[in-house]
Amino acid sequence: MGNNVEARTTQLQQRGVILLCTAEAAARLRLSPRTLERWRVTGNGPSFIKVGRLAYYTEDQIDTWLASRVRRSTSDKRIA
Repeated sequence: MGNNVEARTTQLQQRGVILLCTAEAAARLRLSPRTLERWRVTGNGPSFIKVGRLAYYTEDQIDTWLASRVRRSTSDKRIA
């Protein structure tokens, strides 16, 4: 299975997709890696790519998720 995961990861990287591991994505969002792990289970947080047993994020997925979190006030539940 290890070679298959490496092959899929290499294919994504060849397309110019930079994959961030959980720790790298968490650092970019200033969160703990455990928070992202928990959000993956509950369906919250940014979309992720599953390669074998590993989860990766792209910068585009993180940026899209962040944009969806923009609010005009603390009571606003809708996108700005």
